[in-house]
Amino acid sequence: MGRRFDHLGDVEAFITVAEKGSMTEGAVTLSTTPSVLSRAITRLEARLGAQLMRRTTRRLSLTDEGRAYLEQARAAFSMIDDAERAIQGPTGASLTGHVRISVPTTYGHYRLPAMLDRFTQIHPEVQVELSITNRNVDLVAEGYDLAIRLGPFPDSGLVARKLEDAPLRLVASPHYLERAGVPRSVEDLATHQCLPFVMPSTGRCAPWLFRVEGRDVDWTPPGRIRVFDDVLGVVSLAENGLGICQTYDFIVRSRIEQGRLVDVLEHARGRSRPFSLIFAPHRRLSAATRTLIDFLASDGLGTCLALSEPGRRTSVKV
Repeated sequence: MGRRFDHLGDVEAFITVAEKGSMTEGAVTLSTTPSVLSRAITRLEARLGAQLMRRTTRRLSLTDEGRAYLEQARAAFSMIDDAERAIQGPTGASLTGHVRISVPTTYGHYRLPAMLDRFTQIHPEVQVELSITNRNVDLVAEGYDLAIRLGPFPDSGLVARKLEDAPLRLVASPHYLERAGVPRSVEDLATHQCLPFVMPSTGRCAPWLFRVEGRDVDWTPPGRIRVFDDVLGVVSLAENGLGICQTYDFIVRSRIEQGRLVDVLEHARGRSRPFSLIFAPHRRLSAATRTLIDFLASDGLGTCLALSEPGRRTSVKV
C-alpha cells in the first residue's frame, strides 16, 4: 500500500507560488528553483486531474479549481500547525507562521505601524506580509488572511470586528486661509477650493460629514482638483495651500500642533467613520492570524490610541 500523502511537498509548493504570485518568488521562499516548483505543481495537477494555475511568460493566475483548492489546502496546513502547537503546549516553541494583511493608506501609514511594532516584539517569529492599498482586495481569491477597511460591511459575507470610529476634521493651511478667507458655515464652503476624494468603489466624491446644531449633515464637496486612488493626497494638497480637505484626526493632529494645518469649522465637528478588521468566516484561520486579529482589536489599538494622545511622549532606552 502506497503512502497517501507523499504529495504534500507538491501541495506546499502550490500554496507558496499562489501566495507569492510567481515561481521565482516562491522558489526564493522555499530555497529551491522555479523549475522544481513548476514540476511539483504539474505533478499535483496530474494527481487531481484539474488545472490549478494558468501559466504564461508574464503572469500566473489561479483557475476556479485552483482558488478552491488553495483555500482548503491552506486550512489543512493551518490545522497541522495548530496540532503541533497543541502537542508542544504553552511552554513549547513560540508562535510562528505568516499573515497576509491588506490595509488602506490611512491605516498603513498612520495607525498600523505602532500596532505592528508592539505585536512583532511579542511574537518575533511571525512573518507579516503587508499590502498597503486602497483597493478592495478579494481576500479568498488573492490569498489574504484579513484586511482593514473603512465602513460597515452589510451583506458582504465577511466577518467584521470594529477597530474604531475615527473622528474627522476639516483642515486647510494658514496660507490658503489668509488668501481665500475663513469659511464660517458649511454653506460658505461652496465658494472655496475644496479637495474631494473620489471613492474607487463608486466613482463619486466622498461626502464630507458634519454635525451642525445637533443635526448630521452630509455635504458633497465640489472641486476643480479631485484626488483618485490615494486619500492621503488630499492632505498633501491642503498642506501645500491648494484648498480645504476633510480627513481623520489621527492623520492631521500633529500637523495642526506644528501649525502646518489649521482647523476649519470646528463647531461642525463630531462625525466619524468606522474602521474594521474583516476576514472570511468559512476559512479556518491560522493561530498566527487569530492572534493578530485579537491583538489589533484589543491591545494593539489601545497602544496606538495611547501613543497618539495629545501631549503624550514616548521614550526609548538605549
